[in-house]
Amino acid sequence: MIRAIATSLIALAAFAASAQTSPMRLKFLSAGAAQALVRSTAQTAGIAVEGSFGAVGAMQDRVVGGEQSDVVILRRDQIEALVAKGLVLADSVTDLGVVPTSVAVRSADPLPAVNDEASLKAAILAADAIYFPDPAKATAGIHFNNVLVKLGIRDEVAPRFHTYPDGATSMKALAEARGHPIGCTQATEIRATPGVKVVAPLPKGFELVTTYTGAISANATDRAAASRFLASLASRL
Repeated sequence: MIRAIATSLIALAAFAASAQTSPMRLKFLSAGAAQALVRSTAQTAGIAVEGSFGAVGAMQDRVVGGEQSDVVILRRDQIEALVAKGLVLADSVTDLGVVPTSVAVRSADPLPAVNDEASLKAAILAADAIYFPDPAKATAGIHFNNVLVKLGIRDEVAPRFHTYPDGATSMKALAEARGHPIGCTQATEIRATPGVKVVAPLPKGFELVTTYTGAISANATDRAAASRFLASLASRL
């Protein structure tokens, strides 16, 4: 791990040096879970980030639809599907890291127990509002909706749902909520949002750990720059 991080930092430094002499922009179609990583890395490198970050299903649809991008970051299985279609370069595929789907509350709220089925169920039932991303196209949203079904409480708590296109938007709304809310999305999106905090990953039997993977788009405008940037992201998620 230490060697991987060191390699990543060296790649980032080299990329930053090249960006200083030749300012550039890279366009992303990416899972929202990687947004904070991409933007912090880009800021260090002195480059501009364009494109979209959001629910992986929506981002995948845009790649398949032919939208131009330089770097695509999605779940590993989605990247493999895009490789098969010739939409991203097979030799550029790079696993960036794993992210757990986690429970969130506002920063000032006490941490509820969510360490097993009974406590998770009790914490959700105690909330008067439940914030999470799109249950149709967002990885965390789809999974959390299924967790509620498995807990046997989905229909009961459905009137309390506050769903948004992606995790970042749902966490921003959670931060601004009143009452006694709770939320769920990818841990990286929770940590990147002021006003909310991670309680814990979903407990055993309900957990989801997602591998996020990057690749260079087949219609990238600058494959060399995209390759350098993708290398700098590795081992930093």
